[in-house]
Amino acid sequence: MEEQKLNINLTPEVAEGTYANLAVIAHSSSEFILDFVRMMPGVKQANVKSRIILTPEHAKRLLFALQDNVTKYEKQFGAIKLSGKPNPGSTIPMSFGGGEA
Repeated sequence: MEEQKLNINLTPEVAEGTYANLAVIAHSSSEFILDFVRMMPGVKQANVKSRIILTPEHAKRLLFALQDNVTKYEKQFGAIKLSGKPNPGSTIPMSFGGGEA
């Protein structure tokens, strides 16, 4: 079976990227929803800057790809240190700028 190549186009607008410092993740039986948010110090409301909707299979592939890239990053640059106390069940930081995450 011949492998097909996929050409991916990256427009200049998308290539600029969108900064986010918070991700909120929700799921149903058929999809995962990732909302990327930019929080600013002293501002009590934060807007979703981008929403990505994935199938469960693609969410798991993203999980593996992120883990692989974090491993490669840490091998090259050293361990990524998390500020504050680790709280794996939390989705929203309890404070901004160095507190719990």
